[in-house]
Amino acid sequence: MKRAFIILSLISIFTSCNEQETLQTYIVEKQDQPGFMSVDLPMSLIQFNTNNIPSDVKDAYKSIKKINLLGLPYLNNNEEYQNEKEAISSILDNSNLYKKLMKMDINGIRVSVYYNGDTDNINEVIVFGYSKEIGVGIARVLGSHMNPSKITQMANYIKIDPKQFGLQQFKQVIDSIN
Repeated sequence: MKRAFIILSLISIFTSCNEQETLQTYIVEKQDQPGFMSVDLPMSLIQFNTNNIPSDVKDAYKSIKKINLLGLPYLNNNEEYQNEKEAISSILDNSNLYKKLMKMDINGIRVSVYYNGDTDNINEVIVFGYSKEIGVGIARVLGSHMNPSKITQMANYIKIDPKQFGLQQFKQVIDSIN
């Protein structure tokens, strides 16, 4: 019995050392490092810009629990920018958790969207973007039974005041996309 416990313990130690870094681990490690900007937004702080909201939009809103934002602005820090861009790409591309939904270029910003879950029951959406004009960033949207098309529709009804959330640093990114 003692021998079996020791063998299982050793196997556990060796296999846990080989685990790849997860996106959550990456965000937690980077959020307090100099140069990075990080904001956690509970959905209770998000407001709509009108009272006439379709039921699909309300459903999308209710399916989202929280949004994590992490960014590293590009400030002539090319080596750090490249390292972080490659680290995030590696985590997302080598993970069994995330499936690529789409990849696009929006005004010179390379954007990739990933999700975790089934296509009709998404629990996590990751938006990863980068450009040398603004830097590298991740938006991690957590919820349950999320529908990407309804969430996209919801974005048209959201009122975001960057000052309310301490998002002034992200305003430039949002403005450059619009």
